[in-house]
Amino acid sequence: MNAAVRSAVRIGVLQGHQMLAVHDSFDGLAHGMIEPIGWSGVAGWTGKGGSMLGTKRSLPNEFMEEISLSITKFNIHALIIIGGFEAFVGGLQLVQAREKYEELCIPLVVVPATVSNNVPGSDFSIGADTALNTITMTCDRIKQSAAGTKRRVFIVETMGGYCGYLATMAGLASGADAAYVYEDPFNIHDLEMNVEHLVEKMKTTVKRGLILRNEKCNANYTTDFIFNLYSEEGKGVFDCRKNVLGHMQQGGTPSPFDRNFGTKMGLKSVLWLTDKLKECYRHGRIFANSPDTACVLGMKKRSLVFQPLSEAKEGTDFEHRIPTQQWWLKLRPILKILAKYKISLDTSERTEMEHIVTKRGQIR
Repeated sequence: MNAAVRSAVRIGVLQGHQMLAVHDSFDGLAHGMIEPIGWSGVAGWTGKGGSMLGTKRSLPNEFMEEISLSITKFNIHALIIIGGFEAFVGGLQLVQAREKYEELCIPLVVVPATVSNNVPGSDFSIGADTALNTITMTCDRIKQSAAGTKRRVFIVETMGGYCGYLATMAGLASGADAAYVYEDPFNIHDLEMNVEHLVEKMKTTVKRGLILRNEKCNANYTTDFIFNLYSEEGKGVFDCRKNVLGHMQQGGTPSPFDRNFGTKMGLKSVLWLTDKLKECYRHGRIFANSPDTACVLGMKKRSLVFQPLSEAKEGTDFEHRIPTQQWWLKLRPILKILAKYKISLDTSERTEMEHIVTKRGQIR
């Protein structure tokens, strides 16, 4: 997040804008916790984890009146909102309040930044790669700790809310036997099958097993429940250990990918806002009330794309705070194949690529 702020501030200064830093999210915007920030004010931010400006989960609906007054008082002409699902919902609430508060008719952009990777309109969020690195490294160390001992299975709980991105991708990266997530519902029969499969594997030359569980994948099949189930069914074959990684996944130094990703997002958002300000400048003032003046900036495939918040809203499960379509779910069968389950793999993506190449006449 700090890399994105640093990039946005410096590009903004170069574009001739007066940059303002808002502390403590929408709460700070409402209560005037705003100060000018310049080139040297963000020096050294790129390698720092967390958020130097501070974050809060409060939403603008709680104090929309105060926010509109702050926008007028500080002469704010555009907003960059960097954050997770709350930033997305907050952006939507500001757009909906445009009808009542004319001050909110300014261009705004939401930059996804959350370890959960659950912001609609983007395949990746700033911070998810760093968290994934931490989880994978921890899983590797946990498995290594059992080297040379008797057969052992580790149950590891990851963060992510209802989004199973971290559990799935960490499972793929660290060679897990199963990864339980909310998006891929499972029942007691699935758990039973997984345990039996692991018991059979452990009777061969396999000495270690790894099971990942996303924190909110199931209200009843908790980490303790899964630990107890595997411990009981594995008696005489393997013993079990459990590990709840907790907030350790959120801290630390950002990975090079996250630093560069944040830098690119900050740059892109300021350049986009500069163009929108020119488009929306009428009779000496800024007035932006069309859907395309409030967007979420996301990575789609390999491109950075601006999608109107009103469009992204359509593909969102607000109750569980996740997008309804998630690209990484197609990778889950690979996890099972590598854990020696006999299942078929969906190759539709590869088929689509072959179809494109065929159309170009490169394959006959």
